[in-house]
Amino acid sequence: MLFDAEIDPHGGGDRGFLADFYNEILHQDTCRPDTADGLALVAALAVDDRIPARQRFEAISLLFEAATVTERHLAETGPATPQQGDPDSEARARSAVQDHVPDLLARWPAECPAVRLALAGLAVVFPTDRTLAALRPRLRTFVDRHPQGTDIGDYARFVLVLAAQDDGRILTATEKLTEAYWTGTARGVPTRPRALHLLGQMLTRVRSDLTRPRARP
Repeated sequence: MLFDAEIDPHGGGDRGFLADFYNEILHQDTCRPDTADGLALVAALAVDDRIPARQRFEAISLLFEAATVTERHLAETGPATPQQGDPDSEARARSAVQDHVPDLLARWPAECPAVRLALAGLAVVFPTDRTLAALRPRLRTFVDRHPQGTDIGDYARFVLVLAAQDDGRILTATEKLTEAYWTGTARGVPTRPRALHLLGQMLTRVRSDLTRPRARP
């Protein structure tokens, strides 16, 4: 099980509220002047053990989306400059997420496998020598259990490619995966925005699979 067995004390009643809250923070995938302040609250949810793991996963996914808005929008519109962005708000949002990444990654040993997948995405958005070196052994279980061609397997392998920080390998993997499964981006866009755009698509697919309500027996 990627999510540990757990009981939601609120019986799922807060999920609609959280969805609305998250939508206000990153409305239509855009950052506004108050987005950075809202992300501090999201980060607090992501490290709170009283919050069910599924909701922590959602919170970390939102932090990834906010931190990569600039790159993902460039990949979607490039080589032209995105017209509807707010560069100052996007920069503040990215900085707000970065401030919380060390505390988030420090929780890796205590987190369930699903939340670790979301944390791995954040780790390659804000790479450091220490976190990148730790990713290969930390993702080994996912690579061993989820073969290439599966959503989780491809996601984990692509994170490891990004962690290697070899632009040639990253570009090759981005184009290979995009051609096979994902929405493409213009070749005139730099490699990093294209790669983060693809990683965002992959995380969204993994999130959809993991958080889909299961039918009761």
